[in-house]
Amino acid sequence: MDGFQRHFDSQVILYGKQVILNLINQKGSEKPLELAFNKMVADLGNGMVKYIAFDFHKECSRMRWHRLQILLDMVAEMQDELGYFLVDADGKVLLHQDGTFRSNCMDCLDRTNVIQSMLAQRALQSQLRKMGVLHVGQQIEEQVAFGKMFKNAWADNADACAKQYAGTGALKTDFTRTGKRTHWGLVMDGWNSMIRYYKNNFSDGYRQDSIDLFLGNYAVDESDWTTPLREPKDWKFLTLPIVMVVAFSMSSAWLMADAPRLVQKETGLNVCVWKAARPRELTTSPPGSSASLYPQHERGWSLY
Repeated sequence: MDGFQRHFDSQVILYGKQVILNLINQKGSEKPLELAFNKMVADLGNGMVKYIAFDFHKECSRMRWHRLQILLDMVAEMQDELGYFLVDADGKVLLHQDGTFRSNCMDCLDRTNVIQSMLAQRALQSQLRKMGVLHVGQQIEEQVAFGKMFKNAWADNADACAKQYAGTGALKTDFTRTGKRTHWGLVMDGWNSMIRYYKNNFSDGYRQDSIDLFLGNYAVDESDWTTPLREPKDWKFLTLPIVMVVAFSMSSAWLMADAPRLVQKETGLNVCVWKAARPRELTTSPPGSSASLYPQHERGWSLY
């Protein structure tokens, strides 16, 4: 608790008010972290530090990404109070910023970037109105070319940070780039998640050990001939990759076996994307029927 207090005391001195946006799940394995963070802020008792918990995955489940507006509405007044720094051409300071938002998820990559980009867009919109670039009531979204450039800048930054930390581009960047969540984005998130799983369990550990050895964090004992850089993996680490390979093989076999019938209705690429992004129950029609696929119901699902 002492370190927690000293950290936030220094942040308040440097940046002013602190608004914490905790985006992790409020159930499952992430719940204890949310409860602990909440308790520590409460025990801190600092009026300059405000804590807001927002279960990102729960609120945005089943493609309900418009519900992120709930969080923006919750913090809109706070963001206006914190303000921003503004100086005129003569160097005269017109406005001061009195605090910051500090958002987090588990790795502070994907969910964090989505929320930070939305807060940044709202702040920029206010600044452009103040300088007369936008009229009162005008939205950045109305400036199509500029809005696209702004969103791509945030998405590219997210990809750069994620590649350094997780080995793949960021998740959820379809929303950051376009303002909409897409089924193709879900497919890409699933692909990137599988790559992250593999690298985390089979590649990153060895590379981290190599870095520690290079930096001198690990001292080699010349009398010890055993190496700590390679440890045998338990069977459970192979379970998910094997399951994914089998599932992919079965899906590929199904597509190849049913290709002649499916090609009559869809191109091969559309079938693959549709199959991966929108799982449905299929009912076959008699041979020669004009309609061969009947969607029975859709199942919502989400990925990290």
